[in-house]
Amino acid sequence: MTSRSACRITARQLPLRLTVGAFFLNSGLSKLHTDRAGAEGLQQFAAATYPFLGKLDAQRFARLLAAGELAIAGALLVPVVPAVAAGAALTAFSAGLLGLYLCTPGMRREGSLLPTEQGTALAKDVWLLGIGASLVIEGVTEQR
Repeated sequence: MTSRSACRITARQLPLRLTVGAFFLNSGLSKLHTDRAGAEGLQQFAAATYPFLGKLDAQRFARLLAAGELAIAGALLVPVVPAVAAGAALTAFSAGLLGLYLCTPGMRREGSLLPTEQGTALAKDVWLLGIGASLVIEGVTEQR
């Protein structure tokens, strides 16, 4: 009975884990060999909201960002990783992205949470937060 229940849970999680995992895999792989200018752009954008990131070498920052995205991809794509662990990693990463959205000037309309045209790409990352939280909630409730 337990193994059947676990299979059902895995089947229900597959669409979320595969689509988001593939997205993170592609994003992480694309950042692995970012040139200096690209790395500096990524770092400057992130450091505007999270100043401590400005202390890193730009290419090191890009490699660490790529490694983080690849680790999340692995957690989502490898079925033996518990939903709580994969969901927690995704939730933490997406919270950082939403922090960028909320704190970076020009991303939101004045006095509103609604995105500007420039902020739409980051605002859409709210779906990652929802998926991560759903995986955590499902994992916690199924462990009981």
